[in-house]
Amino acid sequence: MTGLQRLFRFAGIGPGVPIIMVAAACGAGPDAEAAAGVDPVNDLPNPYERIEPWAELPPGATQWGQVTGVEQGPDGSLYVMHRCFENTCADRPENPIVKYDMDGRALASWGAGLFNYPHGFHVDYEGNVWATDARGNGQLGHRVFKFSPDGELLLTLGQAGVAGLGTDVFNQPTDVLVLPGGDFLVTEGHGEGNDRVVRFNPAGEFIDAWGGPGSGPGQFSTPHAIARDSQGRIFIGDRANNRIQIFEEDGTFLEEWKQFSRPSGIFIDEDDTIYVADSESWGPNNPGWKKGIRVGSARDGSVSYFIEDIESTTIEHSGAEAVGVDSEGNVYGGVVRRRMLEKHVPVR
Repeated sequence: MTGLQRLFRFAGIGPGVPIIMVAAACGAGPDAEAAAGVDPVNDLPNPYERIEPWAELPPGATQWGQVTGVEQGPDGSLYVMHRCFENTCADRPENPIVKYDMDGRALASWGAGLFNYPHGFHVDYEGNVWATDARGNGQLGHRVFKFSPDGELLLTLGQAGVAGLGTDVFNQPTDVLVLPGGDFLVTEGHGEGNDRVVRFNPAGEFIDAWGGPGSGPGQFSTPHAIARDSQGRIFIGDRANNRIQIFEEDGTFLEEWKQFSRPSGIFIDEDDTIYVADSESWGPNNPGWKKGIRVGSARDGSVSYFIEDIESTTIEHSGAEAVGVDSEGNVYGGVVRRRMLEKHVPVR
């Protein structure tokens, strides 16, 4: 079965239907309806102390941009991505990717001129830094980049400013995950787009694609984040469907979880503790669920802690959209609307 046939299978249509009809046939996700029957998980302990904002401003910046990515690399450094100013890096001088030491001092930065709308962020097992540009402006966007730990551009996928459904183009790539063997997965769809997962080999050659727009098993409405547990299962934050979907590495659907609310970001550590950032609940998207970071087990789906956002019951989207955890157990939130990097330190 080819990658595009696989995409048809998950979308529930036959291979004779023109590709352009996939999105039109399936429609958008049901948003608040997707969490029906699951009581909000809000009343949990918070064993962390909040520090915000944290870290120096990015070099050359007079204020933080919208922070969309934060992860620690194997070298011990903390890598952060932000959207420069006014939610875009187009025609901006700032470097959207910044490398910090663990005291919050900036060590290096890069990426100016490459991005329109920095979005997905990932540091792989070798320390390479991956980033997606989720929206096009005619000249930039719809691309995936791989950098060395020091900012050397190693790989570029997609066509600048060109949105499409195929083997060499993206439509709103939202996140990226490198698998242990070197293959990598890219999620697509940010309100528009393909709502699929694409797999590439280490050289960036297309292998397979799966998913499609909708709310059924294996379908997506804004697949916003992707992570992997110790068993090799793939966790995808299907944000506009208010759920996490879990798959085998080949795209075989396993189950869905709604107890982590509306997922914008997912991080799973080596002990299978899962951290899920919810930056959009409480309002009409997911009524009754407070915004914040929910912490639990990727093994059994239990939720143990809730780092409630300071604006958890505002209608506006706020709070951490990206989430990362360092080797000391500190939790970092990439905050978009309030433009900052926050740090949550365990209370010993």
